Amino acid sequence: MIAFRDFIHGPWRAVPVLGVTQIISWGAIFYTPVLILPLVAQERGWSISFAMGGFSVGLLVAGLASPYVGRAIDRFGGHVVMTAGSLIGALGLWLITHAASKPAYVAVWCVLGAAMAANLYDAAFGSLGRIFRAASRRPITALTLAGGFASTVSWPVTHFLIEAVGWRGTYLVYAAVLALVSAPLHAFLLPRDRVEARSPIKGEAAEPAKMLPPYGVPFLLVAAAFASYAFVPSGLSAHLLAIFTRGGIDAGTVVWIGALFGPAQVGARLIEFAFGRNVHPLWVARFALGTLLCAFAMLMLLGVSAPAAAAFALMFGGANGLVTITRGAVPLALFGASGYGHLMGRLAGPWLVMQAAAPLMMAFVVDRASDRSALMLAAAFTAIALGCFVTIRQPA
Repeated sequence: MIAFRDFIHGPWRAVPVLGVTQIISWGAIFYTPVLILPLVAQERGWSISFAMGGFSVGLLVAGLASPYVGRAIDRFGGHVVMTAGSLIGALGLWLITHAASKPAYVAVWCVLGAAMAANLYDAAFGSLGRIFRAASRRPITALTLAGGFASTVSWPVTHFLIEAVGWRGTYLVYAAVLALVSAPLHAFLLPRDRVEARSPIKGEAAEPAKMLPPYGVPFLLVAAAFASYAFVPSGLSAHLLAIFTRGGIDAGTVVWIGALFGPAQVGARLIEFAFGRNVHPLWVARFALGTLLCAFAMLMLLGVSAPAAAAFALMFGGANGLVTITRGAVPLALFGASGYGHLMGRLAGPWLVMQAAAPLMMAFVVDRASDRSALMLAAAFTAIALGCFVTIRQPA
């Protein structure tokens, strides 16, 4: 049982601090483009594809920067690196309101890409790994519970701000929040003890004597599994609701179906937090991806209807909630806590690259083939990820 004082003075203070800053960072940088960038394109006379392409460039830069960010977290701590990431994010959001030319716009998204690398889940997981070592799984799960509410908070707030102060004002508000809330929380409240300099956490299990090497075939399988899966939430988030609409479901029902994703995601994480502590995260990943494959098969067999779409949204949300946890827990369980931040950065690179490419690939398949083919492509990437996880053998 975690004592309440640990959330104030102990290492568990990192969880509520990062919970708040993850909601801010995801909401300010990652979830806003879908609402704001069409307005940017309209005002500046650009195509929507170019405006969204800037976001894709940012994700690519985040993927390239992630290994360096992870190594910096191992060396200096999340309280240094994530503070810098928050300030860089604030600078990028301020700059994007002034980037009137296409080259300047793309350059600003490069800045925001560096901010994403230093602010989102991979940096947060690396910070928790540095603090909690082999006992990081439960803090990671607890953090994802808070992070699961980022889109729930961000989209209504962003819509309200756009109506009140316009897209420029919205980005300036988010820049101020990153600089005045996230950066101080990271700098002053995130625990800064290095693992070598602190006593073990009460109840912390000893790290297994034998771990898999963080390179070679085991690492490639883990990286391929997560990179393959990254295609699925990124591609579906951009196209799934439109596919349901084209399948004959009315717009109001489609919005209601989309709203099921968030609660299912958080619900699955709550179940894992309560009952999954003794289950190896490899089995959690296998179960989640197997469930998602069943959801795809159901949709293929039954066709697009409101009940089938709602069931798919629930199964997809639950699976995604569990896979998010395993992104932090599987590398820890297989490769150990030593150099965990750098390890997470290396795994984040292919994940973010695939995340950037997925919406464009799905759009190409939808245009050239069909919605069904696009869903089959997402199912194929799910099957590849599951195959990689089944192939991996956990250490003795």
